[in-house]
Amino acid sequence: MKIESAAGTKNQVYKDAVSIRQAVFVKEQEISAELEFDGLDDQVTHYVGYVDDQPVVTARIRLEDHTARIQRVATLKPFRHHGYANQLLRQVIAEMTAGTLLELNAQVTAIGLYTQLGFRQTGDPFEEVGIKHVKMVKQV
Repeated sequence: MKIESAAGTKNQVYKDAVSIRQAVFVKEQEISAELEFDGLDDQVTHYVGYVDDQPVVTARIRLEDHTARIQRVATLKPFRHHGYANQLLRQVIAEMTAGTLLELNAQVTAIGLYTQLGFRQTGDPFEEVGIKHVKMVKQV
């Protein structure tokens, strides 16, 4: 898998990320487009993983001081359970500087993925966009 990243919204990586998020979050999980596309995409770095030049997995990273918020992690349904999200997130983690705190709100169905990557759950489950989530953190 080839992984590319780009900041902002005026690039092909962002367009590919949008297509994945639209398919997974808006169509499959029925999250409203207004909630999914929250106006922050121009302030983050987008990552997309490509298999045979097809965009299949994405995430966005929002940096604030020494904290990196991992958001909008999604894999197209036919490409799940092949390790693509794991591979993409390992690259994201590798690019962070020592001392960075990684934070994310994981859908409860994805807790295992993040646990494999060294994240730990903090706090109780909560509902976000109609789906149960947990906050997870990892110190780089």
